[in-house]
Amino acid sequence: MNPYLSFALVTFPAVFFIMDPLGLLPIFVAITATDDAEKQKRTAQRATLIAFLLMTFFTVFGSFVFKLFGISMNALKVAGGILLLMTSTDMLRAQPSRTRSSPEETHESEAKEDVAVVPLAMPLLAGPGSIATAMVLAARGPHWTYAIPVVISIAITCFIAYLLLRVASRLNRLLGTTGIAVLERIMGLLLAAIAVQFMADGVMAFLQGNAHP
Repeated sequence: MNPYLSFALVTFPAVFFIMDPLGLLPIFVAITATDDAEKQKRTAQRATLIAFLLMTFFTVFGSFVFKLFGISMNALKVAGGILLLMTSTDMLRAQPSRTRSSPEETHESEAKEDVAVVPLAMPLLAGPGSIATAMVLAARGPHWTYAIPVVISIAITCFIAYLLLRVASRLNRLLGTTGIAVLERIMGLLLAAIAVQFMADGVMAFLQGNAHP
């Protein structure tokens, strides 16, 4: 298979699993419980649009920001892999991940008038793990065009997230706690494998760099 096509096919599940729009459903229902349908729609629109813009910015320009601070992409691969592994462990246990948002932040957000930016867009959709994943994926290819499938995957994931949030209450009732937990565990297992691959790539690159100065 063409390497570019193969990369594009792997990119979407990686982005979707780490952004985890399904895991956002119970939180969205909780913090918009007193809002009418129109306000919930506007909140979902703003949250997913802002998340898309944040993720796209770091996908395209993140490597330049890290170069300014002297941080190598291999270091980001290892750090991103650790973050993903922590998130996947929480997903396997069907627990809210503290790498995305703490219970204190979620509780505080329930009293806010506008929750679209914080915590929905950042850090729940575009959190540290999501941003690191997008940057690592974009940097894995030999050419800048490898960022294109990443941006497209982010756009598709954000659109799916918007559709899910529009029917969040109904989906939450339909799937129930058990149904969402099962889906979270499946995604957590796949995300753990991606995390290990990220860390392995980073460590191998470090070792090869030390062996061939």
